[in-house]
Amino acid sequence: MSETMTMAKALNAGLRRALEADPKVLLAGEDIGKLGGVFRITEHLQRDFGADRVIDSPLAESGIVGTSLGLALRGYRPVVEIQFDGFVWPAFDQITSQVSRMRFRSMGRLSMPMVIRIPFGGAIGAIEHHSESPEAYFTHTPGLVVVSPSTPLDAYWMIQQAVASDDPVVFLEPKRRYHEKGAVDLTEPPLPLDAARVVLQGSDATLLTYGPMVKTCVEAALAASGEGRSIEVIDLRSLSPLDEATIVASVERTGRAIVVHEAARSGGLGAEIAARIQESCFYALEAPVLRVTGYDMPYPPSRVEAQYLPDLDRILDAVDRSLAH
Repeated sequence: MSETMTMAKALNAGLRRALEADPKVLLAGEDIGKLGGVFRITEHLQRDFGADRVIDSPLAESGIVGTSLGLALRGYRPVVEIQFDGFVWPAFDQITSQVSRMRFRSMGRLSMPMVIRIPFGGAIGAIEHHSESPEAYFTHTPGLVVVSPSTPLDAYWMIQQAVASDDPVVFLEPKRRYHEKGAVDLTEPPLPLDAARVVLQGSDATLLTYGPMVKTCVEAALAASGEGRSIEVIDLRSLSPLDEATIVASVERTGRAIVVHEAARSGGLGAEIAARIQESCFYALEAPVLRVTGYDMPYPPSRVEAQYLPDLDRILDAVDRSLAH
């Protein structure tokens, strides 16, 4: 059975299904109850499941995550919302010092079934601290699973898989894609949470991306096809762990790789992916691994964010440079 819905509605439906399936699932966050969240992801869930399961928290991210950590240790499955990506830093200590380490610290005796939902990325015309890309901080932290859906279908299934995980999951939601529609199959078994997906098949070069940049990379690949170029697009989906087998298989076939993300270039996830490709695909590479990213600067004011974010032209330029080798 398939339905057409926005990513926002798909996340809402996935959270609803998780709440129905397990009475230990709780939601917590700023304004997620009566208001339904600033993006309306949790709309009507407090009405239908009660204020003791969909909790309007104080404006204190460290407190939200710290309290939920205690709930997870007591057998609950909390799903916390960080209202905007730039607001996660007050909770960063709890996430990296406590949440990520609990299973290791207890030598596996304790699990940490917590989901930390973070709307991330730009292109919504927001003010400072509302358009960030913090993924590299979390992929660098052992003990955290980090994932990002790019379609309503993935959003629906991946949020349920994240809730079911016994490890803590940082769930990065591309906020600029919240209102884009897609088909959601409510019955067909989904891909594993840690699996990448080949969105478009190609033979000349591989574009590796995730979250908000998947649609942009598909548009670039389709534009390149008009010039006779065959570009493969891979949606990583899982940023930690990476589906290295899918990445390597694609690059060994195409001989060229370009990594695309909104986050700043230096120390970004693209650098890690490029290093792994160089280690595993050295003799298959026909050109250096290239990166198309945001610039090494704080996220700019909204009136100039279009100059900061990777776009079709910058991606196609990287394709040209790769194929010129």
